Amino acid sequence: MKRIRVHAFGGPEVLVIEDAELPKPGPQEVLIRVKAAGVNPYETYARAGTYGARNPTLPYTPGSDAAGTVEAVGEGVRDLARGDRVFAMGTLTGSYAEFALCERTRVQWLPNPISYAQGAGLFVPYATAYRALFQLARIAPAETLLVHGASGGVGIAALQFARAAGLIVIGTAGTERGLELVGRQGAHHALNHHAPDYQTQIIGLTEGRGADAILEVLANVNLGQDLRMLASGGRVVVIGSRGDATITPRDLMARDASIMAMMLWNVPAEGLRKIGWAIRAGLEKGFLDPVVGLELPLAQAAEAHRRIVSPGALGKIVLIP
Repeated sequence: MKRIRVHAFGGPEVLVIEDAELPKPGPQEVLIRVKAAGVNPYETYARAGTYGARNPTLPYTPGSDAAGTVEAVGEGVRDLARGDRVFAMGTLTGSYAEFALCERTRVQWLPNPISYAQGAGLFVPYATAYRALFQLARIAPAETLLVHGASGGVGIAALQFARAAGLIVIGTAGTERGLELVGRQGAHHALNHHAPDYQTQIIGLTEGRGADAILEVLANVNLGQDLRMLASGGRVVVIGSRGDATITPRDLMARDASIMAMMLWNVPAEGLRKIGWAIRAGLEKGFLDPVVGLELPLAQAAEAHRRIVSPGALGKIVLIP
């Protein structure tokens, strides 16, 4: 089979395609024939060796998100059969490949209306959004949610979950196309985060109250300002940061507000199981509908990594083996 392999940390050029033997599933494992693999920003940090304690052991194959069909199952797996349409919520061998080995608990059925490319955009974006909104911020109907970077994979997932949950949603993006996408995905208000007064606009849209919850994808840039846009009892959930952040604690104190942060890899098994079922239910009910912005061949993984960290994200980038 073909797979992408990283033998040394570095720039996108270290992503090389090579041949490998087909992995065999052990007990309670599933081998997936990958039809599409999702690309996520964290994979660029891991490739560069800047992901701290989460840096992978070299050599490795990147990727945790995949969709495809069951190729084979290991001993003890009785509820999946060869040919079943599935998506992976993490892999053992990496998803940037023609085949990926997964634990049975990390495999969910993919409903028929959802394409494989869409299925490859499910795990990291939708699990992150669900964890942040429902398990941490504990959002409730009629609350106001601010989603930074709402035109990206996690942002779109958050918009779809939030609208289904009855929230008032404000989304930001940095381009006209991004703002149009945010509007189409159900945001009540779409604001350009490059506008010098966009924070003032948010306060105005909430009639001076501020947002009840903020989903923050770039805390090193926005966190200090986020605290001044919170309502009383407001919550910021940090899901991304590329450096240090400076805050004024009194902004939190004045609002009895809180900052929470998460990494998907810290979610306990039971929490992840619940998230998987919530995603599946949303797909079946039709209020979750992943947006694929770009499909590239597996051999162009380096280009995918260049694009995923560039401004102006529109939906998910996926690799097609």
